[in-house]
Amino acid sequence: MSVSAVPAVAADSSVCAPLAVLGRDVTVPLVTGGEVTYAALDYAASAPALQRVWDDVAAYAPYYGSVHRGAGYLSQLSTDLFENSRTTVAEFLDCREGDQVVFTRSTTDSLNLLAAALPAGCEVFVFETEHHASLLPWRDARVTYLDAPRTPDEAVHTLERALADRDPYGPALVCVTGASNVTGELWPVRELAAAAHAHGARIVLDAAQLAPHHPVSVRELDVDWVAFSGHKLYAPFGSGVLAGRSDWLREAEPYLAGGGASRKVTRRPKEAGGGVDVEWHDTAARHEAGSPNVIGVYSIAAACKALTEAGFDELVAREQRLIRTVREGLAEVPAVRVLSLFGDDAPRVGVISFVVDGWNSSHFAAALSAEYGIGVRDGLFCAHPLVRTLLGGESDEPGECGAPEAAPGEKSLNAIRVSFGAGTPDEHVERFVRAVKELVADGARWNYRTEDGRCVPDTSAAA
Repeated sequence: MSVSAVPAVAADSSVCAPLAVLGRDVTVPLVTGGEVTYAALDYAASAPALQRVWDDVAAYAPYYGSVHRGAGYLSQLSTDLFENSRTTVAEFLDCREGDQVVFTRSTTDSLNLLAAALPAGCEVFVFETEHHASLLPWRDARVTYLDAPRTPDEAVHTLERALADRDPYGPALVCVTGASNVTGELWPVRELAAAAHAHGARIVLDAAQLAPHHPVSVRELDVDWVAFSGHKLYAPFGSGVLAGRSDWLREAEPYLAGGGASRKVTRRPKEAGGGVDVEWHDTAARHEAGSPNVIGVYSIAAACKALTEAGFDELVAREQRLIRTVREGLAEVPAVRVLSLFGDDAPRVGVISFVVDGWNSSHFAAALSAEYGIGVRDGLFCAHPLVRTLLGGESDEPGECGAPEAAPGEKSLNAIRVSFGAGTPDEHVERFVRAVKELVADGARWNYRTEDGRCVPDTSAAA
């Protein structure tokens, strides 16, 4: 069976330059002396904002006004900008006619909103490989957790078997990532969507790690909803999107009750006991109560435009070259083990996790930062079941998301993650590969200690 996670992107022999991002010229001090340009290689957590996005937001800022509520010129302008941003995001995602784009705070917020909108009796199917944002929101539903598959085909077959055993007449939802935040591997979204629909279920795509790296078409992937965050799409923090079918959202109670979500509020006659009657909107506004994050919404739209205009063909081609540089460099270090579900040949985005024999992951990440000016992530990456499965650890072993408990030199059930994207210069990944080789061969040049659960340089003495 042919398995594809995203629409095909044509190969391109030309390579574009990295997109301009904020912080590209920031220098940081090294414990060994001097300064170096910071290498931000933690894009999977938060990508730096595009300079283009920041400039667009700065140009709008003097015209800031409250949306949907004001008669003044700035309010009208801001309302138009807010709703036009909704259209821009719908076009970026290639939404179907009738789909809604709801603005939220993040991917986590989007999926919690959808969880609150599930019909009564809905069954949810989710792989243990999901980020906590898509693993945990389904607290009020019956949830079937599926084991980590080892091939894309196995993922599809596992889902088909699980769906075949469910009540065929009740509502069901499948939640799946587009690209793993741990391994970077692409998931067979289109095939999983086909399996879900064949068994009468719907599917939501967590595109937090996919949308910044690949075009995402709701129409071609045939998913019912897609969720992503602005801060991973080269926009500032605090904004997200849930886009897709309107019926469950329209029929659900508002995610938040308040102004903006209500169309009409009337007081009941006092003789009838008082109180109020509310008529809620049936558009996206139903779930957007309160004064919205207009600047956050506009920044997402600006990022969508910037990525589209830059051209995903060129961006993907360049990122694949960076992935090859990192993977080939790590392969030259026997002590390094790269984590993977689907194997070395699996298509992936610029997210790579690994462990180093003889090193505590927090210690290694601290040395990369303090001695080379390289920012990576260590821990369980808010995907505890997946990382534990990949490392072969038990659920009660130590290790927390971003807060390892082991001291330098002690083994911990954690990994190191390097991630990059459209704004990453070649020099950053080349420096990273060189640093890994030097640390493994020669060890750290400084002493480190544990402080508040983190490994940090010991400023009292050098190694």
